Amino acid sequence: MKKTAATALCLLMFGSAAWAKLPALSDEAKAKAAEAAAKTAHAGKVDGYKLCKSMDQVAATYFGQAQKAGKAVPAAAQTAACADPGVFVYAPPAAAPAPAAGSTLSTAPAAAAAAAPAAATAAAPTAATAAAVAPKK
Repeated sequence: MKKTAATALCLLMFGSAAWAKLPALSDEAKAKAAEAAAKTAHAGKVDGYKLCKSMDQVAATYFGQAQKAGKAVPAAAQTAACADPGVFVYAPPAAAPAPAAGSTLSTAPAAAAAAAPAAATAAAPTAATAAAVAPKK
């Protein structure tokens, strides 16, 4: 009975610390996190490009060996060319302008409207890259 009560007391004491709310990230930490996310996304694009090139090489080797052996070779399926993502260049997003002093209008709708085109342009290359890296049949 004493062990159960002691265990429950320890769980209560240390468990409450785990539920504590962490402080908000600083602007510098947010910028570092955004850059790390951009690096990770670019690494994924590079990996997809390398995979695409290796699949092309394997297919070319297969078709070459099949032709040398005199086998009937089916026509290769046409796929999108491998898109090289290039070197990683991080361009931090532009800071939003500060509201004018004495302004009574809310800047939240304007900030949301400004962020919408940026989000659309950021998502567009991802869709194109995903189509270019699609598995070849």
